[in-house]
This record gives sequence, structure tokens and C-alpha cells, in this order.
Amino acid sequence: MSDIFENDIDDESLDIEALEKAAMEDESEAESQDSEDFVYPSPLFRLKLEYSCEGVYATLKDGMKELEAGSFVIIPTRYGKDLARVMGKVNVPVGIKASDVITVERIATEADLEHARELKEKEAEAFKVFKEKVKAHNLAMKLITTHFLVDEQKVLFFFSSDNRVDFRELVKDLVSVFKMRIELRQVGVRDESRITGGLGVCGRPYCCHAVSDKLKPVSIRMAKDQNLSLNSMKISGLCGRLLCCLAYEYNWYAEARKKLPSEGVTVFYDGTKFRITEINFISSMIKMSGDDGRIIEVNANRFYKDNNYWKIN
Repeated sequence: MSDIFENDIDDESLDIEALEKAAMEDESEAESQDSEDFVYPSPLFRLKLEYSCEGVYATLKDGMKELEAGSFVIIPTRYGKDLARVMGKVNVPVGIKASDVITVERIATEADLEHARELKEKEAEAFKVFKEKVKAHNLAMKLITTHFLVDEQKVLFFFSSDNRVDFRELVKDLVSVFKMRIELRQVGVRDESRITGGLGVCGRPYCCHAVSDKLKPVSIRMAKDQNLSLNSMKISGLCGRLLCCLAYEYNWYAEARKKLPSEGVTVFYDGTKFRITEINFISSMIKMSGDDGRIIEVNANRFYKDNNYWKIN
């Protein structure tokens, strides 16, 4: 599953800035090495594995006709050849590496789709069998979803657990029941939310389920720099981890902070020394508290730096 979801940084005792800088440098270096001199194929399509909500980027074999959004294709996945839905054409690839691009095996036939519907019915029964076997072996496992590959004799079981689980005997039991290859995948809490879906505190579907499964690591620093409450209940998703959306506008706030004074900085204005108490990046207003008891708001555009000292026009 997507490893990026297990990289939240929420320990304030760590050097967050150094960790984030190192992570971005590593990511940038990896992308540059992977994508150096690489020309993305055209046309390029975004596909989706519906059972796990994983996004996939794919190109076509020579001679294959262009795909329509909403149609289905057979592609190679990390689990085996399977059915994927076409989400649409990608005109400008952003945030993907050359190694992320796969080649579509073939367009799904009506027989493939009918087979997929039959397997969907079998998944409900497989779900029950798995839970019964887990209970019989007294294992601490929470089954999330079950999926039969459309183009291979293989069944996947995605589960979560607080600890590592020895499921070797369980696999033997399952093989004896299903008579095919069995693969068990232990996933983290974010991956569980991505697979099952749901509504976030904003009232919209989970970002990891409805927007993209390839999200950047999220840190407490992102919440701080956006002047958000550090109350864990307010900045955590229903999965218990930091909200994925904290990363969406972080770069804008980080750049905006470089151009403005920090909270706590003192400036001399209107014959009085003022201390900056609050910065509203959205409205571009800065609130200041003066030694004479006055509290005023000044437009951020009036601030400028002179010899490393902040002043107001």
C-alpha cells in the first residue's frame, strides 16, 4: 500500500524543520534521478483500482485505441493483473515519477466485466469465511476488505492490527477453502480510511479516498505555520492521524511567512513600541499590541525590512 501514509511527524521534540528539509531533498533527488531525460508518453491516463482507491498512471500499447473516461481496462498491478477504471486523460503530469507509469494490457471485455460482477458476489462470502477463520485461530485482526483479481486466480485480504500477526496457519486454512493463491496485506490506519472511505470533519469525502492516494507527509509544523489550533481533536482526521489537507496550502503559507515579520517582533509606530500578536495571511492584516494599551490592525503591505529591522510605512 502507499507507504507515504505512515510518515506523519507529530513529535514536537524532533527537529521538524531538519526532518522536513531532508525529506524534501530526498524526494526531489529521487524524482530527478528517476525522471531525468524522461519524456512522459502521450496519451497518458489516470486509472483507479476501485477496491483499494489506489491511483495508477498508464500508457497504451502500440495500436491500442484511446480510452474513454469511465471505461475499464486490464493492467498489471503490484498484486497481479486486474481490472481498473479509467478516470481520464492526464495532460500535465504532476508529482509522478517515470517508474509510476505502467502499460495497459488490454481493454476489458464484456466477459471481464461479467466475471468481475460474479467475483464481487464471492467477496461477500469470502469476507464471512475470513472472519470465521480469524476467530477460530484467535487472532487480533480486523478485516477491511476482500478482493478477487479479475485476470488471475488470486484473492486479497486487507486487514489492520495493532501488532504484527503470525497468520501462516490462517493462510493454510484459507487455501484449503478457496483453492487458489491467498495474499494477506496488513495496512495502516490511513490506508484503512482510504479503502473504506467516509466523510471528514469538513463534511467532504476523505482526501485519501476521493482526491489522491499519493499525499505528502504531514507535520505539526504545517498546522503551526497556518495559524491553526494545535488541539489534536481539530487537526486530526477520523483515522487519528494529522489531516491530509494540512499539506495542501502549506507551501503558500511558508512562502508568505518569509515576506512578513513573525509574531512577537516589535516595531516602532505612531510614537509607541508595538508587539505583533497575530498575523492573518488570508486577509493580509497584522494585529499589534502597543505599550500604551492600544491594539491596532495594519495591512501587511505596509511592512518593510530595513537593515534587518521591520518598519511600517
